[in-house]
This record gives sequence, structure tokens and C-alpha cells, in this order.
Amino acid sequence: MDEHIPVLLKEAIEGLNIKPDGIYLDLTLGRAGHAVEILKRLSQKGQLIGFDQDNDAIVQSIERLKKIGNNFVTSHTNFRHFDEVIHKMNIRGVDGVLMDLGVSSPQFDYTERGFSYRGEAKLDMRMDLRQSLTAYTIVNTYSLKDLTKIFREYGEDKYAYPIAKRIVKDRSIAPITTTQELVALIKAVKPSKELAKKGHPAKQIFQALRIEVNDEIGALKETIQKVFEVLNPGGRLVIISFHSLEDKIVKDEFRKVAIQEGSRHNVYSLPTKDELSFRLITHKPIVPSEAEIENNHRAKSAKMRILERR
Repeated sequence: MDEHIPVLLKEAIEGLNIKPDGIYLDLTLGRAGHAVEILKRLSQKGQLIGFDQDNDAIVQSIERLKKIGNNFVTSHTNFRHFDEVIHKMNIRGVDGVLMDLGVSSPQFDYTERGFSYRGEAKLDMRMDLRQSLTAYTIVNTYSLKDLTKIFREYGEDKYAYPIAKRIVKDRSIAPITTTQELVALIKAVKPSKELAKKGHPAKQIFQALRIEVNDEIGALKETIQKVFEVLNPGGRLVIISFHSLEDKIVKDEFRKVAIQEGSRHNVYSLPTKDELSFRLITHKPIVPSEAEIENNHRAKSAKMRILERR
């Protein structure tokens, strides 16, 4: 199993503009790749709070972070609930928030979690194993219309409809239970010219299922709105996304609240709190260098955007 390599690490840490005595949230703790570097830059007066819905990630992160310091707290929860956690800690404002929206490498590497189209496993894809909805449920119970919509919107796969149609047909005979059954079905639907292209033919469908299983789009929009409410003046929100749908949401949400310097026609503020205003630190996304991509192929599609509370 490959060691998880944090994407855009140097750029993310610089983007947070860390104050040694500040309070920082890592909403996607993973294996603490970014969190370790945040904690290194905090004094004992500073605090790091890390969130992850994967308990394995929490356990491994704690071990890594304990080697750096003890001024951190972890929470086994979806990042959309971060506000409830910090309010219980009597924290009303924070100095920086990091979100890395990529699925951590171990989740792909542990074949049994069902995220990977390369290994054989039950169709699962739950980041939080406490929830009931799985990829199996979606594949075997969602309507033709809903499957097509998910594959088209979340996977951006142009064969969304024929793949959904084939799923509905095949499951009427027997349930589709494993990752490789689904991969074989997708390969059977796509024409040979598509199968000959670079990249795995099932990648987009698996991405779409993962997003639906974990309600990633709903959670992202909700969480961004909540972060706007808790950032202290000078505080920054740093988001790393990995596909165009996520990046578009981040870009749109940032532009809704950011003062667009140099433009009279593009000035926004939160509709309920006009006194809150933000500044775009990145007008265009930061992307990995060729060297980083060569060292970590999972970084290839990464885009990072940064927003600052004024």
C-alpha cells in the first residue's frame, strides 16, 4: 500500500497564512498529511481541530499528531457538522479552515471498502461505515431516471443512460453485488473506441456513486456556507477539489460572497449579513507543479482556491 501523500501541501499551508496562536480546522483530516504541518506551526496557545467520517483515519491521525504536540482535538463526524462540534467547545470564531476533497489513498488501497474499480469487493463506498446507504443500494434500487442523472451530473459520463439502462436490466435477473460485476457491465456497454482510451472506463461511474453515497455535493455546499459564518477577520478558507463539479461549486460559492476588487459590476455580500465580506486570494485556481504530479499521480486534477474574511 502506498503512503498517502498530501496534495498541494506547501501551497495549502502558505494559503492558510497560519498564526501561531490561532484556531484551525482541518475538515478532511485523512491521514493528517496537512494537519501535521498545521500543528507544527502552532504555539501551545494555538489549536487544531480535525474532522473525518472515517474512523480508521481518525485513529491513524491521532498517532501522527501526538508526535508533534497535544494541542489538537479530533472528531469522528462528517465535516458538515463541524459547527456543532466547535460550538460545544465554546468556539465562535476560527482563523483558518482547510478542506481537501480527495478520497484518501488508503480508502482506495483497502480494496474491501469498495471505492476502487481495480479490485474485487462488495459495492460499498461509505466513508462513514455507520451510515446505511451504500453503492449496492443505489445500483440495485434507484430508478433508471435517477441512475442516469447521477452518472451524468456527478460522473460526467456520456454513456450515463445506456449504463443505467443496462444496470436496470441486469439487476432484474440478479442483484449486482461487487465492484468487478459493475466494471464488467460498464465495459460491456461502452464501445471499443472508448475502452481504448487512456484511463479506466469505470472511473466516472465509480466517482458518481461515491459522491451520491456520501452526499458529497450537498455536504460541500452546506459546509462552505457554515465556514463563512465562523471565520475571524483575516481568517482563510482553503479548498482543494479534484473534479470540475466540485471546483465549480467552490468557485461559485466564493464569488457569491467575495468583493471583486477592480470590478464595479461584480460585488457580492451574504444576503443575511451584509457586514460580512470576503476577498478572493486566488482569482484562478492553484494547480500542482509537473514535479508534484510526477511524484503523486493523484494530484493531477487538483485545484486549490482560497478565500479570506476581510
